[in-house]
Amino acid sequence: MKQREFAKALRKNMTDAEHRLWRYLRGKRLGAAKFRRQHPLGPYVVDFVELKHKIVVEADGGQHNECHKDAERDAWLAQQGFRVLRFWNDDILLRTDLILDEIYRALCASPSPQPSPTRGEGAFGKYLG
Repeated sequence: MKQREFAKALRKNMTDAEHRLWRYLRGKRLGAAKFRRQHPLGPYVVDFVELKHKIVVEADGGQHNECHKDAERDAWLAQQGFRVLRFWNDDILLRTDLILDEIYRALCASPSPQPSPTRGEGAFGKYLG
């Protein structure tokens, strides 16, 4: 229960970069993928996760610069079958389109149990619904 409370607190105190990214990831807006924010996975709470495609998206600030705990966390997530995408907060805020393109490409490269033809092909503007 403690981890769920921690995740809930993180959702209430998201960074500007996390808010920006969540605006585009929520509500199946990116390729009809259902992202969750500040979601517990095993011993960790990840910034964003799409469970069907097993993609984790992390928004990193300066405190993550050469952080060995991130490498341990990424290794654990990879063992569970998750692909981890890490982006610097500045890149999310200044190059949002490029970040979304990269996330979208990862979604397309990862097989989904139930592909949805209803959304998302091509350039950034085309896959926002």
